[in-house]
Amino acid sequence: MARQAPAKTAPAPPADSHYLRAALKLAARGKGRTSPNPPVGAVVVQGGAIVGRGWHRGCGLPHAEVEALREAGEAARGATLYVTLEPCNHVGKTPPCTEAILAAGLNRVVFGQRDPNPRVEGAGAARLAAAGVEVAQVLQAECERFNEAWTKWVATGRPFGVLKGAASLDGRIAAAGGDSKWISSEASRRFAHRLRAECDAILVGVGTALADDPQLTCRTERGRDPLRVVVDSNLRLPATAKMLSCPGRTLLACLEGAPAERRARLTAAGAEVLPLPADSAGRVSLPALLDVLGRRGVVSLLIEGGSEMNAAMLAAGLVDKLFIFLAPRLIGGRAAPGLVGGPGVARVADGLSLRFERVRRVGPDLLIEAYPV
Repeated sequence: MARQAPAKTAPAPPADSHYLRAALKLAARGKGRTSPNPPVGAVVVQGGAIVGRGWHRGCGLPHAEVEALREAGEAARGATLYVTLEPCNHVGKTPPCTEAILAAGLNRVVFGQRDPNPRVEGAGAARLAAAGVEVAQVLQAECERFNEAWTKWVATGRPFGVLKGAASLDGRIAAAGGDSKWISSEASRRFAHRLRAECDAILVGVGTALADDPQLTCRTERGRDPLRVVVDSNLRLPATAKMLSCPGRTLLACLEGAPAERRARLTAAGAEVLPLPADSAGRVSLPALLDVLGRRGVVSLLIEGGSEMNAAMLAAGLVDKLFIFLAPRLIGGRAAPGLVGGPGVARVADGLSLRFERVRRVGPDLLIEAYPV
């Protein structure tokens, strides 16, 4: 299909940013629940008052625009719709939102992010403009940042990789004897569980799974347990691992030649075993794993996998964002593991450069939000 030329949009008055931020707050309610669709929020404004609110609650359910229009009812006629993503103009699991907008008699639509899918980008705005609806765009950067995971998945077919780590101020994730509980504060751990609730899957290496026997569940109110993914080349995870008896699903990524008897035992314990090709080092190919996850609709992947897994994901270019908690503690010790393992680099100049997006306090800890550059 030929790419749709974006419709020209009208200048936006200052109040538009206020109402679109209200729509963004609604969209946040759907984070972690809509994949492979994006979380979207919408409000209908008539006479300076919000008369309808909506957000996308899950794949296959009505889109945010439809929810907001239903709440507004007849008050939508002649009103303005604010929506975080350009309204769709194609038939998917639900009808086109553009048709609902036109049927409601709206005079104006203000959106934040254009649909990044090259097959449909600009089609929604163009359809509305052609029907005489005034169209404007505001807060583009904020809305694109909000939907960065979905945008990456649409463009590449792979999940957006979020590396979460907790370290002492001198970069240690455990003491020399292996003890790691707890480096970060309770407040930081609550934040980490909110990240789990927002991501579709959580990834660890088998070393972390064996050392900690984690449940990898989300312990927030109304939080959703992500898909648990363990990179376990030779299926060393025992069938008695805690995660196998927890609610939710566990996927074990192993080599194609992993022992058949271990595969049968772990399958019987409730795990899904996924054989994958090896990389040049003879371990599970991480790009192949992310390709499979992407095809399964995993849009966002939280990486919580210890220093070696962190190093491998960073080296493969599969980390898109980092959340690093730094605790006000010094651990020291030559044998104490650092945040990133692996062979390291020979020169400082060869290290991965990051852009600090935000630094804030979470309880007594510092939280650094950063992007690779």
